[in-house]
Amino acid sequence: MDLGLDGRTVIVTGASGGIGREVARGFAAEGADVVLTYRSSPEEAGRVAKEIGEHALVVPYELGDLDSARAVVSAALDWTGRIDVLVNNALFTWGWEPGESFDKVEEDAWREMVRRNVEGYLELSRLVTPGMRERRFGRLVHISSGLVDEGMAGAEYYTTAKAAVHGFSRSAAFSLGRDGDILSNVVLPGLTATARNEERIEPFSQRYINLSAVGRLLDAREVANAVVYLGSAANTGITGQTISVTGGV
Repeated sequence: MDLGLDGRTVIVTGASGGIGREVARGFAAEGADVVLTYRSSPEEAGRVAKEIGEHALVVPYELGDLDSARAVVSAALDWTGRIDVLVNNALFTWGWEPGESFDKVEEDAWREMVRRNVEGYLELSRLVTPGMRERRFGRLVHISSGLVDEGMAGAEYYTTAKAAVHGFSRSAAFSLGRDGDILSNVVLPGLTATARNEERIEPFSQRYINLSAVGRLLDAREVANAVVYLGSAANTGITGQTISVTGGV
C-alpha cells in the first residue's frame, strides 16, 4: 500500500527513544522528511537521525514551553517549507512514586505535570494548523496511554492530562475536517515493551499479558505502525477517534 508520505514533512516529538523513535523510523521508511525532537537525550536522537540519513532533522524541544514549540515549527519550515504531520508523543513525567496518594502530591508538582502535558500538545497543534489549512492537508496524531481507561494509583494527574487531549482531538477533528483533508486522532497504547522500559515494566508485565487477547506485550514498532498509518495520506476517513493499540486488553 502506498501511504502517500513521500516528500511529506513530519514532526515527531520525543523521538529519541521508545515509541517515538519507532514512529520516526516508520515515517522515514515511507519517504517522509522527519523532524525528531528531544529533551535530554541529544546523543540518542542523533543516532536515530544518523540511521535515517538526510531525511532527518534533530531539534531540541521543551514540552509546554511556547518559545520552544515555535522554534521546532520554525526549524521544520526553514528545512522543507512545510509541515504535513504532527505526532505529539513527548511526555513530561511525574516526579513522584506510582502508588503515592494523589492528595499528598505537592501542588507545584501536579500542576506542572498537567500544564506541560496539556499545553505542550495544544501549542504545537495550534502552530502547525494554519499551514495545514492553507494546503488543505494535514494529520495530527496524539499519543495517549491505556492508563486513561485502565486507571492506576499514582497516575491521577498524568491520566487527567492525557484525557484532556482526547477531548481536544475529538473537537479539533470537526473544525479541521471542514477546511480540507485534515484529520486528528489519538493513539492509545497499552503497556508497551521498549528498549528503555524493560526493567521498569517487568513487575506489571505478566498481569497485563494475562489480560491480553494476543497473550503478549506489543512492542514499540507495532504501536508505531498504527501511528504511521493514521498520519498518512492513505488514511482518508479515520478522524476524531481514539484508537487502542493494546493487543486486545
